[in-house]
Amino acid sequence: MSKRHFFGTAVVILLACGRLHGAEKLANIPYRDGGHVRQVLDIYRPEAKAPGGRPVVIWIHGGGWQGGDKSDVGVKPEILTDRGFVFVAMNYRLLPEVRMDELIGDVAAAVGWVYRHIAEYGGDPSCIIVGGHSAGAQLAALVCIDDRYLGGEQVPFTALRGCVPVDGDTYDVPKIIMTGEHRLALYGEKMPTFGHRQKFGNDPQKHVDFSAVTHVAAGKAIPPFLILYFSGNPDTAAQARRLESVVGGAGYRAKAVGNWKTNHDLLNTELGHAGAPATPEFLKFVEACSRPATAEPPR
Repeated sequence: MSKRHFFGTAVVILLACGRLHGAEKLANIPYRDGGHVRQVLDIYRPEAKAPGGRPVVIWIHGGGWQGGDKSDVGVKPEILTDRGFVFVAMNYRLLPEVRMDELIGDVAAAVGWVYRHIAEYGGDPSCIIVGGHSAGAQLAALVCIDDRYLGGEQVPFTALRGCVPVDGDTYDVPKIIMTGEHRLALYGEKMPTFGHRQKFGNDPQKHVDFSAVTHVAAGKAIPPFLILYFSGNPDTAAQARRLESVVGGAGYRAKAVGNWKTNHDLLNTELGHAGAPATPEFLKFVEACSRPATAEPPR
């Protein structure tokens, strides 16, 4: 069977509709005409109508750029639609079937589709928050900083109200490659055959170019960042502080928040639960980002 699935004009036939505690789910909406089976997204929206558009949260799943699925969103759709947000979860093509730049292009295409069409689903295209976990954290940070990707989809950075990368370790790709390989060398371990070095193109210049920190510069309208991480992982902790330092050093708002009472997976799946340690910061941030542009920005 072909890995590619082509969508006809009768897209509505392919939509799996559901209900989620006062919210409606529209599943597997293609964001590329005639695209790959993974070039689809799910939309969760409050059932109640509201005047004007609702703020939008777009979520990018993790999985090492080789796996994962848009269903890996935990309680975020329920929590955020209860608070009046439209929530969007995307899939994208995976390594090694495609190159990293093509994978990132899928993420940008999904954001572009949301920007052009979310008003049809009750969302506000001028109020978009992008987040992601693990590999999705790197992708979220990169498309919210390197404006070439969204620029290619005619999405202005002014539409981005915030970015929430969760426990990523590749905001600075050369540093994580050096860290990981040095650690393996010290203990006499074998180097991976398809680790970060290979995933990001096996080319030092590509490693730099795929790093969000490379592209931070003044005057780009980079949105506020809330960078969540598990304090027990020295790599994601160091990368979170690195991203916070670079973004904040260029005059943008950035806050890195670590927690010990969690782990890499739970930080994503429990985010939004009342008892999860990162939930208060997360909800405070997205609600502040969704206020009118004249309101006090998130801190």
